[in-house]
Amino acid sequence: MTSTWDIRPAIASEREAGASWLMLVVLLAGQFMALLDVTIVNVAMPTIGRSLHASGAELQLVVAGYTVSYAMLLITGARLGDLAGRRRMFLTGVGVFTLASLACGLAPGIGVLIAARFVQGAGAAAMMPQIMSVIQVRFSGAARARALSAYTAVLSSGFVAGQVIGGVLVSANLFGTSWRPVFLVNVPIGLAVLALVPRVVPADSPAGARRLDLAGLAVAVPAVFLIVLPLMLGQQENWPAWVLACIALGCLLAAVFLFTERTVASRGGDPLLSLSVFRSPGLLAGLLAVFVLMVTYGGWLFSFAIDLQGGLGDSAMRAGLTIAPAAVAFGLCGYFWRRLPAAAHYLLPPLGCLVGGLGYAALGFGLRADGPVGPLAQACLVVTGLGLALGFSPLVTHALVRVPVHKAADASGLLTTALQLGQAVGVAVFGSVFLTLAAHAPGGPGGLGSGAPTAAAVSGQALYVTLAWAALAMALAVAAAVPLART
Repeated sequence: MTSTWDIRPAIASEREAGASWLMLVVLLAGQFMALLDVTIVNVAMPTIGRSLHASGAELQLVVAGYTVSYAMLLITGARLGDLAGRRRMFLTGVGVFTLASLACGLAPGIGVLIAARFVQGAGAAAMMPQIMSVIQVRFSGAARARALSAYTAVLSSGFVAGQVIGGVLVSANLFGTSWRPVFLVNVPIGLAVLALVPRVVPADSPAGARRLDLAGLAVAVPAVFLIVLPLMLGQQENWPAWVLACIALGCLLAAVFLFTERTVASRGGDPLLSLSVFRSPGLLAGLLAVFVLMVTYGGWLFSFAIDLQGGLGDSAMRAGLTIAPAAVAFGLCGYFWRRLPAAAHYLLPPLGCLVGGLGYAALGFGLRADGPVGPLAQACLVVTGLGLALGFSPLVTHALVRVPVHKAADASGLLTTALQLGQAVGVAVFGSVFLTLAAHAPGGPGGLGSGAPTAAAVSGQALYVTLAWAALAMALAVAAAVPLART
């Protein structure tokens, strides 16, 4: 009798552990779906452009609209989880994301697709912050470490999968639907997650610990849009006065946003951006380095995907497989970098940024010729992925490690926002550089995908110059990362 009662708690504990891991799998399925849409669109862009007769600026909006919306609403989504309940907000985010994915897949024109992408980003912003919160609440000790490792693994694999799955789906042309399955694939995943979450994720009571900063949000959103969107439209419109005026107004609103946040904090509110968190040693330098790295990264992915398909004439599948080795190198190195000798960890942020910048330069030079991506260019791709990972992952750690515990949530939200916003700015800035060079090259075809014999050469030259500028920008990331190495 005694032995029976001794066994039952162990059995119950095992069942609870199994339920917790099933819960994590379902939550990470939602995370994977949201991450997939960051990169899966890249390889589909040329096909979308031809199908919907979209301009280069409109394609930039398809890519960056998602990340801009996600970045701007991320912190608000996290606070809504506290106020309304994490499970409820996760379900709301998945529902919005799934419906927006359906709208993307059925979009009759480029305007509907762009609008649906912004809504997708809003759904992701409601969904994604809840996953980390649930891990922190439902797991502890060694189990939490394993859960965070799984979380990180999904982050790394999402980038790789997006490139490959996007290429496969576009090239397969399922039922003659061309690019549409890259969005429609989210629908069955989203419906499955919506059905399973109420069964495996326990309901939670709203905490209400932090309030919404609607005043800050009302200033921040138009500020970002007035800066990022004109940067995308400028090259298409030949940089008229209204574009420059919008950018200047956006910069002015950014200053108003800082003043608003200071005012909210002084009145005892919860600002979107807690300015006091910047006093944490290393955070400002780390944020600057990470932001620059992601700017170059977003611009590189956008430009390279168009060059491969629009310039070299590769299929979507081949383009995805071409980028995949760099993605694999980025994911593996980003996950295992801690296994390098501890004595060298402090050098990794500036060294990784330097290698990444040199990788951009070498890759641009190697792809300058009118020809397919050869072994040398593939090697440059892998080196670039390794360098970016060696810079990115240690930068994140070094930027956050000295943040006080009571400011950790503010710092993490700020870092995640900088990551997403950096990618959007990269698509806007470096994407515009690439499209302008490709469209106005002397003797060039006047645009990509025209089928003219010089299209590959024009595209290669545009990519070479774009990546040269990206390499120079990485010098700023190196300079920002040096103080982290010193401390």
